[in-house]
Amino acid sequence: MSKILVSYFSATGTTKALAERLAKAAGADIFEITPVCPYTAADLEWRNPNSRSSLEMRDVSSRPQITGRVGEISDYDTIFVGFPIWWYTAPTIINTFLEQYDLSEKKVVPFATSGSSDWTKKANDSLAPSCADANLVMGKRFTANASENELKQWVDTL
Repeated sequence: MSKILVSYFSATGTTKALAERLAKAAGADIFEITPVCPYTAADLEWRNPNSRSSLEMRDVSSRPQITGRVGEISDYDTIFVGFPIWWYTAPTIINTFLEQYDLSEKKVVPFATSGSSDWTKKANDSLAPSCADANLVMGKRFTANASENELKQWVDTL
């Protein structure tokens, strides 16, 4: 029987709520990707070109530090990775998370929250180098209020 992990980064709590529903729908363990330096409202101000998030997203090599690690990533066959969409892609902290593990032979399934942006191929493309030996599945964007039933139906298609 395969073991599933739902990992997620949530700057405001929206992605966290979705990840919790997804973990329940998938019968998965859950892991929060937590930055060493939490993001403030000013850090997340996307209209400010000098905000922390704007600077990180302009620098594709940016790798914000995170706290904690998944105990035994080798125990998992499928790893969901959730995040809010920033600038039509994944925040670079997701690359930090992916790059700290050997994901060979694992299925990596991105999912995202956004109030307006849709999923783009750019999001998958930005994650691919960070999990090159994994089976990276095309991700999906959900609204914040996606139901557990909707998430279960999606999981069942993978």
